[in-house]
Amino acid sequence: MSNATFLGHPRGLATLFFTEMFERFTYYGMRALLILFLTATAAKGGFGLPAETAGAIYGLYTGTVYLFSLPGGWIADRLLGQRQSVWYGGILIAAGNFILAIPSTPPLFYFGLLVIVLGVGLLKPNISAIVGQMYEGEPGARRDAGFSLFYMGINVGAFVAPLIAGTLGEVIGYRWGFFSAGLAMLIGLVNYRFTGHHLGEAGKLPQQSSSRQRRRDWQLVMIVGGLLTLGAALLLSGAIGVNVIQAARALGTLMVAFAVAFFGYVLLFGGLDKTERGRVIVIALFFVLAALFWAGYEQAATTFNLFARDYTDRSALGSFFADGQHPTSWYQSIPPVLVIVLAPFFAWLWVALGRRNLDPSAPFKFGLGLLQLGLGFGVMIFAAKLVVSSGARVLPGWLLMTYLLHVMGELCLSPIGLSNVTKLSPPRYVGQMMGTWFLGAALGNLAAGLIGGHVGGGDVAAMPHQLLSMMLIGGGAGLVVILLSPVFKRLMGGIR
Repeated sequence: MSNATFLGHPRGLATLFFTEMFERFTYYGMRALLILFLTATAAKGGFGLPAETAGAIYGLYTGTVYLFSLPGGWIADRLLGQRQSVWYGGILIAAGNFILAIPSTPPLFYFGLLVIVLGVGLLKPNISAIVGQMYEGEPGARRDAGFSLFYMGINVGAFVAPLIAGTLGEVIGYRWGFFSAGLAMLIGLVNYRFTGHHLGEAGKLPQQSSSRQRRRDWQLVMIVGGLLTLGAALLLSGAIGVNVIQAARALGTLMVAFAVAFFGYVLLFGGLDKTERGRVIVIALFFVLAALFWAGYEQAATTFNLFARDYTDRSALGSFFADGQHPTSWYQSIPPVLVIVLAPFFAWLWVALGRRNLDPSAPFKFGLGLLQLGLGFGVMIFAAKLVVSSGARVLPGWLLMTYLLHVMGELCLSPIGLSNVTKLSPPRYVGQMMGTWFLGAALGNLAAGLIGGHVGGGDVAAMPHQLLSMMLIGGGAGLVVILLSPVFKRLMGGIR
């Protein structure tokens, strides 16, 4: 590995920082536009779908994006290695976004979403796994700081994307927004190719296995890929009819069943010792908490995106736009810019507390994250009540305060989860365990789509009560986890 450094960390972190930054530009640029595009009328360049149907499509897309991280981790572990998986995943992501940019019928658009799903599934878990490999043998606090910097790179891309892709999409045409997202991924691939030597041997090779086993693994990939292609062709051609809302709910049930089966198999038949078993139990806990957190947090692109469009005063800088309102998608830049500002502070805080042996355990941090998620929904209760009582648009400050609370919760949970899954995972399961972290995100994103289509596009009079339920669920879960954090800390077997 190169001896050069990046802000006091391995130089390879910069390669991964910028690759992930452009990939997240691609993801969040398209994400900021997706539900707006699906619900926009045909005259405005959209598909004119009801909010509930659009939310289900959004949930299916974002849910499967993270769901495919599990087979993506398996493919890297068994066949390609993390480095090659990131490369091929990026190629698919760029191609999928360029497909979205083609003015065409819905089937081709949905095919583009599928191509992106496959690409993110290959790239997302494995680029994070490479970060973890660069810190083997490092102190836990420094490793957490490295992941926090990596997480800041994610949010640089997420901040810029709505301002560029979102503005292009809403002002010029949605397809131009999607095109800019594809172009960003191409830039990220160029960076990855020309600076990848700084990664040294990290992520280069898959696990050692016999040639016979590798042939069997490739055969399995080809069979599953063929079945997936056939199913997609039948769905997109209309040969098989499907209710997307019911399909989204069914997928959620399957995700839960799969997680139970996977963790059950690893715990019972994975050949783990007592210490490894305790750590896998903690990873399973993180899966549940991550799913719950993302189900609330990711409503930024559904419930809060529709709230910004329909109930928020967007007249600031409106004179620059034909309708007198600045683009709705700009609000999607608020959470990442808050992360950019706050991430260095949190990275410093964990290191400073670690030096004094005061660093809170990972489960305690998760509890803090959920508690702040609940408080954010509490703020939106008051905003929704103002809309109901006055019938007028409310000031953007309500969304700003909610995003601030949610981002502080995110910084307590997400980078810490990424870091601790790589630390807690048995070496032979590290890619698959990282996939389960993203499976939790998949379930949360799917739920966010279903909830957001119902809440954001539903009866505004019912919104305060719906938001109250979410506040009680998130905040209550956070308090329980904080109280039980000493128990889970013991299960981590000395890992901090």
